[in-house]
Amino acid sequence: MFRIGASGSYSADPGQRQALPGSVFPAQAFEQFVKQGVPRWSTNDAATQAAYDAYVQKACPCVILVHSQGGNFAFQAALNQPDKIKAIIAVETSGSPDLDKTDFSLLRKIPMLWVWGDNINQYPLWQSIQTRQEKFRTNLVAAGGTADKLSLPDAGLKGNSHVLMMDRNSDAVAALVQNWLVKQGLAQ
Repeated sequence: MFRIGASGSYSADPGQRQALPGSVFPAQAFEQFVKQGVPRWSTNDAATQAAYDAYVQKACPCVILVHSQGGNFAFQAALNQPDKIKAIIAVETSGSPDLDKTDFSLLRKIPMLWVWGDNINQYPLWQSIQTRQEKFRTNLVAAGGTADKLSLPDAGLKGNSHVLMMDRNSDAVAALVQNWLVKQGLAQ
């Protein structure tokens, strides 16, 4: 799931694990990383969305930065309250609203950036996730929105996993996102 090692390379013995060539994930910290995981219950999506919407109502206008499964909730919050969201940065987001039922015109004034790491082509699941996100992004562009894509390998940052914020080059990733925000007039 996290694109740290090749499919099937995990071993209970840390000495047997092999990271992908060129990986910048701190593999020695893997045990600590997985301790941070929490279960994802699909039965609580409505409650999660209500919490996102309440927070947007309270804290915004703002820029929302989301990662992985949080993408769907941020996109839906933007659909529910488009006047409250200045931009969305979708870091390796794995979810989005139903493409056939989304009114993309509601999102056209919200600039969005999708950020992707390495080795997606080695994982069929990630290929399908990225394909769906690309369709979402393309639909937003067709509706007149700003929907940019940042491929870290294409930008010269190689070896990134799914958890970009933990990779050793996370400061360089953050700088690219910051540059995008500056271009959007949302940061200095």
